[in-house]
Amino acid sequence: MKHRIAGRRLDRTTEHRTAMFKNMVTSLLRHERIQTTAPKAKELRRIADKVITLAKKGSPHARRQAYRQVRDVEVLNKLFETIGPRFARRPGGYTRIIRVGRRVGDNAELAVIELTERAPVEAPPAKKAEEKAEKPKAKAAASRKAAPAGKPAPAEKAEKAEKKAAKKPKKEKA
Repeated sequence: MKHRIAGRRLDRTTEHRTAMFKNMVTSLLRHERIQTTAPKAKELRRIADKVITLAKKGSPHARRQAYRQVRDVEVLNKLFETIGPRFARRPGGYTRIIRVGRRVGDNAELAVIELTERAPVEAPPAKKAEEKAEKPKAKAAASRKAAPAGKPAPAEKAEKAEKKAAKKPKKEKA
């Protein structure tokens, strides 16, 4: 009987499993959404919720305890400065697991784990969209200029092929 034994082994050694979950919780807090297998996501939820609860406390001792799981100082600062205050009124349930199907190679069940209250995504400014529209035109003009004198650019080749096809009369079968 497995009394008082919690957690999944996931067919890994203890060292590998702890290192994997430390990396995964760091990635989850950095990107606020990651894709993994369903059993890993379920186990990751336990760790991530504990770390976010520590961030809600905000004390130096809680920061040291969270540093044991999240070894990246940049992510730790994000955790205590933005993520912790964002979940201040929520009494738990900081993550959501969404099943997305099966992996092609081994048919493993995949899931997306994400923070329930994600940061709003900023819309790109209109200037960047206009610049992107101008870039293909500039690239086409540059490719025409970059072509050597003896060889026509790819756009010119296509135009010449169309002209030749239009000139040739189709032979009629009798």
